[in-house]
Amino acid sequence: MRPALLAAMLSLVPLPIRAEEVVVFAAASLKTALDEVAARFTAETGHQVTLSYAGSNTLASQILRGAPADLFVSADAGWMDEVAKDGLVRTRADILGNRLVLIAPSADAPPVRIGADTDLPALLEGGKLAMALVDSVPAGRYGKAALETLGLWDDVRADVAQSDNVRAALALVATAEAPLGIVYATDADAEDDVTIVGEFPADSHPAITYPAALLKGAVDDADRAFFDTLSGSMARAIFERHGFLVIG
Repeated sequence: MRPALLAAMLSLVPLPIRAEEVVVFAAASLKTALDEVAARFTAETGHQVTLSYAGSNTLASQILRGAPADLFVSADAGWMDEVAKDGLVRTRADILGNRLVLIAPSADAPPVRIGADTDLPALLEGGKLAMALVDSVPAGRYGKAALETLGLWDDVRADVAQSDNVRAALALVATAEAPLGIVYATDADAEDDVTIVGEFPADSHPAITYPAALLKGAVDDADRAFFDTLSGSMARAIFERHGFLVIG
């Protein structure tokens, strides 16, 4: 075959797209749903998604110290703002919301009406209230704000068992090491060994918002594609199925 003809034929054959890696730092409460979104994205595009989960405060601190992340998905706007102040955010969008709930390890646990007259010490029966770090992790901060708004914080502050992130607080209740815990509704939905016994009034704490950001270090088309995917129909369906409130 003539070289010119061979070259012409080869030019008609589509070249394989080079697989790229997307490094995502994401709030621990997103794990179950975001793992599924990433797996679908990889199956559809061939691009690999590496996910690192922790409390939003920990992830923001790592990014500020130069950790090589392409995307950051925080469980509140405050930690995203800290990253943005350093000029590290290329673009951002609020993508999800959530609800704050009280959980117990027993399926037979009676429902609790959460309000200013709720006797949490009596419900704890000498045990601990599992929460994420109340001064830094978003779930802990939301939980503390709700308890303060309802006038319940001073009654239980000495009985709070604080964890590095909300999934760790969830585990304390799932293993019955704590009789009650405050987590997101989506965390409770992801764990078979806990039961939601009450929901905190939405006006008792700041609105729970998850902003996603494409960071300055993101240079591949795959990074932008995954950022866009988080607001697309495929991800929307997965997030809604896992109990998240989709924004937009």
